[in-house]
Amino acid sequence: MRVISGLWRWRRNPLCRATDLAEAWLALVALLLVAVAAPVTGVLTGRSAQDSLQRTVRAQHRTRHLVTATVVRETGSSAPEADPGSAALRVLRSRVVADWTAPDGLRHEGPLIAPLEKPRRGDRFAIWTDSHGNTVARPLDAATATMHAVLAGLGVALLAAGGVVLGRRLVLGLLVRRRYAHWDRAWGRAGPDWGRTGTGS
Repeated sequence: MRVISGLWRWRRNPLCRATDLAEAWLALVALLLVAVAAPVTGVLTGRSAQDSLQRTVRAQHRTRHLVTATVVRETGSSAPEADPGSAALRVLRSRVVADWTAPDGLRHEGPLIAPLEKPRRGDRFAIWTDSHGNTVARPLDAATATMHAVLAGLGVALLAAGGVVLGRRLVLGLLVRRRYAHWDRAWGRAGPDWGRTGTGS
């Protein structure tokens, strides 16, 4: 509404002051930036993030492999714990010692967290490893990457729009203070003669 009111003051009027015209220009520029520049910035940021994240997705899927691990024994160091990423499904995980064969053919054995509530020797579960058999996180999927890119673009657009609005408020505050200062000077000049005969009061 303030932007609209600023645009409304931008019209030919013999009473229009320089600050009124400046406010009108400020409102117009702010409106264009919020309506055009902020969304464009968000789109460009989202596209850039999407390209980068999708490259990451492809790279991770090339270098990370799903292999089968076999439980050797429980570590007995802790009770089964809920998987934070699967809380809705109440997937329980247990700490075990397991062995697995890497994509390069070498066998590995070490402590792992298995998606098993009561693991027993010989139980199998899937893990992600690199080409040398080192355990790694699950690779990022394309849908999640796209969601992150959209959120990044939206966040940048909102930040840009918020920055424009904040900048307009700051400049508007300066204009208002300048207007008040001008009124104070005008009142200071008229004040001593106020009410005297022949001064037009």
